Amino acid sequence: MSEGRLLLIEDDVRLGTLVADYLQKAGFMVEVERDGRRGRQRLLEQPPDLLILDLLLPGEDGLSICRAVRPHFRGPILMLTAQGEELDQVLGLELGADDYLAKPASPRLLLAKIRALLRRPATTPVNRVEDRLLSIDSGRREVRARGQVLELTTAEFDLLWCLASRAGRPVDRQTLFTELRGIDYDGLDRSMDVRLSQLRKKLEDFTGDPDLIKTVRGTGYQYTGGA
Repeated sequence: MSEGRLLLIEDDVRLGTLVADYLQKAGFMVEVERDGRRGRQRLLEQPPDLLILDLLLPGEDGLSICRAVRPHFRGPILMLTAQGEELDQVLGLELGADDYLAKPASPRLLLAKIRALLRRPATTPVNRVEDRLLSIDSGRREVRARGQVLELTTAEFDLLWCLASRAGRPVDRQTLFTELRGIDYDGLDRSMDVRLSQLRKKLEDFTGDPDLIKTVRGTGYQYTGGA
């Protein structure tokens, strides 16, 4: 039984072949596109379970693809970035990517990240957090205020739910990394801070309250519910 269908948009023929072969041996169906524009078209016509997206591509670059497809594609997006290109990593996360991996990528780490991103309960019980500003429904994966729906990426909703389901209690970075990315926090990774900053901005624009999520110094973050 296949573990899922992946789309890899990567113009490096050797790397693309190696990655596809490794993931196929791990049980995934892997489709490879080497041109950015064709890859975006295939993604929208036949959405995969997860997209692996290189940034430097012919036809259309990865950041442009991420920006264009994120409003329509609800699956996880894993970016492949050049070693040490922090700006690209930050931009990708702000545009809606769920995680990134610097090249040359460790196949085992790539596989672990893919499985973590695809990990979802077989059935999601309907659960809801309501406060004076927001109604957050984990079953519908929907956030509402005054009858309006807030558009969030998959990663942003997961982060909000992780905090809101523990409203009033600080959540440390280790818990966030374990639950949302399936890895330990190494003390250096800034991706969660970037994602949280983007989520805070969306929540403030939506509700007018800049303090729905507070930083707890030395611990992590806390969802206040506008209290």
